[in-house]
Parts: sequence; structure tokens; C-alpha cells
Amino acid sequence: MRIEIISGSPNKNSVTYRVALHLQKAITSSTGHEVGILDTREYPLPVIQKVFVSVEATPDPFKPLAERMFGADAFILLTPEFNGSYTPALKNLVDHFPKQHHKAFGIVTASPGSMGGMRAAMQMQQLVYALFGVGSPYMLVTPHVEKKFDAEGNLIEESFRKAVDTFIREFLWLAKKLVSEKVEA
Repeated sequence: MRIEIISGSPNKNSVTYRVALHLQKAITSSTGHEVGILDTREYPLPVIQKVFVSVEATPDPFKPLAERMFGADAFILLTPEFNGSYTPALKNLVDHFPKQHHKAFGIVTASPGSMGGMRAAMQMQQLVYALFGVGSPYMLVTPHVEKKFDAEGNLIEESFRKAVDTFIREFLWLAKKLVSEKVEA
């Protein structure tokens, strides 16, 4: 299964990205799944003008991004809280592509604050439904992210391991079910 983690922080020194690194390592080391990170900082997409409906119809500079978006079986959306919501960079990236029918979505937020991006997580649920995705009900809300993960994505607060493991286990269960249903259909 191909999973893309969309890291939505536009901040050059993003602490949110630490969670993306951790999830990528945790999933790839315990499964045979291919997990990539689509970092919004690496894709300076213009404000949405039109949807990229295929790899061929995507402008050349964004073809590698389109190949990954169209090739993904499931997504994890990761964002810091940005004025009470997810980031415009994350929204702009997903808006450039068609609806993601029957694909699993995991929702992850991270913040240096005590709420961990809870308001963004609630709004991302609505985004997943608007994309025609299927959201895992187990979200990973990460308060005080800089105390939980180091710069290389290693978990440094052991008490948070259960939350991470539960998120991964439940997200993968949903994603596998949806992929197997797609194959059978």
C-alpha cells in the first residue's frame, strides 16, 4: 500500500514535520507499506486556478507531485493549528487534485500549545468528507510537540507512544479495508 503523509506546515523551522518523520519511520519499520512525505514547503503551488485531473494534465513542474497524489492508496494529513484551522498550504495542495473517493485519511495535528491543534483537527474532518475520503476516527492530536519529538522525528516522551501506536494501528486497519474493497470491486 502507498501512503502519503501531507505535511502542511509552511514554516521553515516546522516542529510539526517531526511528527511526519516519526510516522513515516514507525509505519515503514513495522509494515511493508511505502510511506512518503509530501512537504508543502517543497511544492510552491500557485493559488488554485484549476484542478489537475491527471498526471498528463498537470504542469511539468508539478508532475512528480501529481504522480504521488494519484498513486496514493491512503493519506495522512498533518498540520499545525493556523488561526484555529489547518494551514492554507495544506488546503491549497489538496485542492489542486480531484476528489479522493474511498481513500482512507488519517488526521494529525501538532502544536507547541496545550490544545495540540484540536480546532484544526475538527475542521480537517470536514475537509476529508469534502474530498470524498474516509476519515479514521482515531486522530492524533499532539500538544507540546517539541517535547514529544526531537528534530529527527524520534519520540522523546514515552507516555505519548500509546496515542501514536493507536493512531497508526487504526489508520492502517481502515486503509487496508478500503484498499481490499477497491481491489474486489
